[in-house]
Amino acid sequence: MAVEQRLHPWSWLFVLVQQLKQFILPLIALVVFGGRGDPDNLWANLGPVIAVGVLVVVSVIQYFTYRYRIGRDGLTIRSGWLHRSLREIPFARIHNVGIHQSLLHRLFQVAEVRLESAGGQKPEAEMRVLSLSAANALENLIRHRGQAMPDAPGDTPAMPAPNTLLALPVMEVIRLGLASNRGMVVVAAAFGLAWQVLPDRMMARLVQRYSREALGYASHLEWSWQSGVLAALGILALVLVLTRLLSVLLALVQFHGFRLSEADRRLTVERGLLTRLRNSVSRRRIQAWTLREGVVQRWLKRRSLHIDTAVASRVDHDDGRALKVLAPIAQPETCDALVRHLLPHSAWPPAQWQSMPMRAAWRLWLPGMILTPLLAIALWFAVGAWASLALLLWPLTGWSAWQNARRSGYAVGEELIAVRGGWWWRWWRFAEVDKLQVLRLSRTPLDRRLGTATLWLDTAGDRGLSPPLRLRFLPEAEVRAIYLRLTDTLARRRLRW
Repeated sequence: MAVEQRLHPWSWLFVLVQQLKQFILPLIALVVFGGRGDPDNLWANLGPVIAVGVLVVVSVIQYFTYRYRIGRDGLTIRSGWLHRSLREIPFARIHNVGIHQSLLHRLFQVAEVRLESAGGQKPEAEMRVLSLSAANALENLIRHRGQAMPDAPGDTPAMPAPNTLLALPVMEVIRLGLASNRGMVVVAAAFGLAWQVLPDRMMARLVQRYSREALGYASHLEWSWQSGVLAALGILALVLVLTRLLSVLLALVQFHGFRLSEADRRLTVERGLLTRLRNSVSRRRIQAWTLREGVVQRWLKRRSLHIDTAVASRVDHDDGRALKVLAPIAQPETCDALVRHLLPHSAWPPAQWQSMPMRAAWRLWLPGMILTPLLAIALWFAVGAWASLALLLWPLTGWSAWQNARRSGYAVGEELIAVRGGWWWRWWRFAEVDKLQVLRLSRTPLDRRLGTATLWLDTAGDRGLSPPLRLRFLPEAEVRAIYLRLTDTLARRRLRW
């Protein structure tokens, strides 16, 4: 019988660090504002020390009460002091293995192991932390589903040499940063957080102060309107350059050393400059695929390849560790070759795409057709006649809808079903027919009047992701024919997930 094991002796320190991250804002508020009313208040001054002491005690208790045992077919985990729990996790249930190493982890030669399965709202187990050798051995064992259980501690089944499918050099990671908007998102998020956290409307006063100083400085300059426009354009260009540089920096931190490899029909992704992440997933657990191509990526002749897997990570609680990107940036030919390698029986790209009827383009225009006049009316009360400029968006949204309809299409084959769309940001989404779980034919009152329908195709990894896998605004007879064809195919085949 296997012996129960503890986590690494330093695991309490990493649990403490994780808890401090969660309570850092309340602790800062307690330090800054706790003693304002009475500087001599002993309890107010000792409050942060007591809080940190409680977190240390909790972390140490968690270390002494957490046990795990590796069996031949699964993992047993005991945890808790007052509220005890016992979890049995079969190896076959684990779909994704993630190994996380921050700078502190690498300093102590340890790693955090995260085990995910299909279903549920959180990982099956988060083991903070194991020694790096123990983490690698556990990952190795789970990959083999316990079929080659070691006879002695430290013995692990031999693994085949990984085959590298994609490796990103530094220049490709820089292109990824240039093609992304991460810098702008981070700046906007930091600005919003500062506005929420700083007290007494400090941010409002800072914005007003520096705005007055800038306007006062500008008022002393004798600029023509042409000089003002050039100055505004220069400031905008400077902001764009700085945010792109920040995007490049973030891309280097997240994707430096990116490598996608395959071994024993499992895919493994390693990435990260400061914090190293390694995630692996079985090829058969991939439920759907998405190719994305933004306008900057198109100028650089690059795309990205994303996947959906049937694991527990939720879209709204994802911390960035789940394996969702197989190629953050690559040439279109490389992405297509990667798909063909991983889906050898599915011809990609499809030889022929069925186009969306152009008469349905106005359906894509409908939101802009309705919202644009409403926006102009709402702005009229704020800026007066200048609100009529918003009506210029009306033909622009119509032209955009026509371009989207021109590029939209679908392809239904024996092994693969695919849809495509987008104009400014293009995308292709596809899934194996055997991975489809739900077919849903939908008709709104407008569809019934126009004789059209939409077919929704759901897989186990589909959690409301964008873009959805659907065929929309097609003639009802065409949609029903596809629906019956897929229904008959799924009835004769076994679900693979």
